Amino acid sequence: MVSGRPGNGELDAWFKSLMVSSSSQRGQAETGGPLPTLSGWKDLPVELLLRIISNVGDDRMVIVASGVCTGWRDALGWGVTSLSLSWCKQNMNNLMISLAPKFTKLQVLTLRQNKPQLEDSAVEAVANYCHDLRELDLSRSFRLSDRSLYALAHGCPRLTRLNISGCSNFSDTALTYLTCRCKNLKRLNLCGCVKAASDRALQAIAQNCGQLQSLNLGWCDGVTDKGVTSLASGCPDLRAVDLCGCVLITDESVVALANGCPHLRSLGLYFCQNITDRAMYSLANSRVKSKRGRWDAVKDGLANLNISQCTALTPPAVQAVCDSFPALHTCPERHSLIISGCLSLTSVHCACALHPHRGRALMPSHAY
Repeated sequence: MVSGRPGNGELDAWFKSLMVSSSSQRGQAETGGPLPTLSGWKDLPVELLLRIISNVGDDRMVIVASGVCTGWRDALGWGVTSLSLSWCKQNMNNLMISLAPKFTKLQVLTLRQNKPQLEDSAVEAVANYCHDLRELDLSRSFRLSDRSLYALAHGCPRLTRLNISGCSNFSDTALTYLTCRCKNLKRLNLCGCVKAASDRALQAIAQNCGQLQSLNLGWCDGVTDKGVTSLASGCPDLRAVDLCGCVLITDESVVALANGCPHLRSLGLYFCQNITDRAMYSLANSRVKSKRGRWDAVKDGLANLNISQCTALTPPAVQAVCDSFPALHTCPERHSLIISGCLSLTSVHCACALHPHRGRALMPSHAY
């Protein structure tokens, strides 16, 4: 056995020692001939290399390995489908430009930043080389402009998940264009995209992205009932909608979602102060309308509802929603019905308050 961990300068010697000791212990192959040996790290089989890299679990190691030799670069370029550069604190832009031509088979790419680094040139490089990309996280990329969305529209039409939260420079024209090309989108995060998330853009999403399941419109304060009702009509498979801070929406939006999206599991209405009891009763009644055969209120019904700061709501209306959907909880352990800031709703309670054992039995999985 070879013990100890080698230093960087002893890597080749350690490798040779490992192969010799390993070969002597295993002996001869069943055929009578000697087992094949490797002369160096660069001779590792592609399958073994990919398995080693995947077990390390550090994307920095993937990048370092890709620079060892052309064989490793090509192997990783074909075998690596997921990459994150969120650990990069500086020069992410140049790093991504250099990596895009190597990792052309990427399907998942995370470029989340704590401080703005990414520029349009890096996203254009991704779009030019990574045509099979399915999931992309560009959150907090404050320096990006419409050039990035146009590039993605042309180069990455297979996108199913896109997070551009905090990208405040994007326009609704560019977002509309993207939805015309990327029609397979299922999850879209537009939180804080004030200019991009207009009613016009939402109508385009409704028209082009019928498979959409999750949409975050948090703090997009230009969104109105016109945009949301379009979504409810064009995207019936929606499971999670966040409208927190969309101060212009009214009951019309909630009624449309309740009637048009039977699979809705999570709804955020924080600080939507135009919401009244009518919206709550429409949600409560949607269970009755959606109930077909063995419809399960826990698995299929509303499991998360945030109505904090919706001060116009009354206890009977909110209690009706809570009673209709057993997966909604006001108890501290689950707390999936969020009513903070609504002092008048303190009397609302979930099933756990009356039937603790039943409450545990009804505990749902996390909302979508």
